[in-house]
Amino acid sequence: MRQEQFVTRHQHEWRQFEDWLQQRGGSARKARGMPTPDLPGDETIPERYRRLCQQLALARRRGYSPQLVERLQQLMQRGHNLLYRAPPPRWQRAVEFLFAGFPQLVRGQAAAMWVACALFVVPLVGVFVLLQYRPELVHLLLDPQQIAQMEKSYDPAADRLGRDSGTDWAMFGHYIMNNISIGLRTFASGLLAGVGTVLVLLFNGLTIGAVAGHLQHIGYGDPFWRFVVGHAPFELTAIVIAGGAGLQLGLRLIAPGRRRRIDALVEGGVIGARLCLGVAFMLLVAAFIEAFWSSIAWVPAWGKFTVSGVLWTLVFAWLWRGGHGGGDAH
Repeated sequence: MRQEQFVTRHQHEWRQFEDWLQQRGGSARKARGMPTPDLPGDETIPERYRRLCQQLALARRRGYSPQLVERLQQLMQRGHNLLYRAPPPRWQRAVEFLFAGFPQLVRGQAAAMWVACALFVVPLVGVFVLLQYRPELVHLLLDPQQIAQMEKSYDPAADRLGRDSGTDWAMFGHYIMNNISIGLRTFASGLLAGVGTVLVLLFNGLTIGAVAGHLQHIGYGDPFWRFVVGHAPFELTAIVIAGGAGLQLGLRLIAPGRRRRIDALVEGGVIGARLCLGVAFMLLVAAFIEAFWSSIAWVPAWGKFTVSGVLWTLVFAWLWRGGHGGGDAH
């Protein structure tokens, strides 16, 4: 076979392999797993690499041009270095996922995230506003014991905000268990065809709106807002993301498309599980802030709101731009 025919026959495959190396290796390493049109799947690469080695051997044996042999030699060497290199340490992979993979995954499920945000925020804001005009309606959403407890926790005369007992470390553990249980429940409820997640989001929105609206109406708004604004950026955003994870799971269950329902459900479960890893991290950070910062009563309102503004900015920047150079995950 003449060299021109050899190149024509295999040129497209070499270009695809080169594109894969560019996408997965070097500075593009953070883009691992990000689909690109015409990019070969990772599962096909070992076979493509073996064919490349055979083609290099043929080019040498047939005496093709040094330029062609050199090109194939470089592709083979780059492929070998990428395929057989040692995997990065686990901590590095975890950091890459949190700062790049997780925000890409959130953006890849943008539609579900926006729906979850609406299901959570609209009832929260709606109930808060309603209770400023019809305060007696709080008794339809909260029982008398809950109302008495939250009034005690946010009494302006209290030494601590948001709680009346417990050490910081004890409350840190309590907040971790409480927050993560809410996040997992929000996601797992998606197995009920998404209806469970919708109900959990609505319930949480109505409850938080009722608490905030009641405390604001009776004049306890200052201690309440000084307590919640610190951990709200991570905690509330995590609830929305967990809700989005549950909604995309429910959607795959009721509308699998051309795939088998079980395959679509497994895919949704994998995406949801990865999202929940990021949600757990966010709720861990929220619990730390809530235990060690939010409850401090002597910090003035401007200090609490300034810190909250910085944290909201960081959360939005992280989710909006994190891993942006590698393309969005789907």
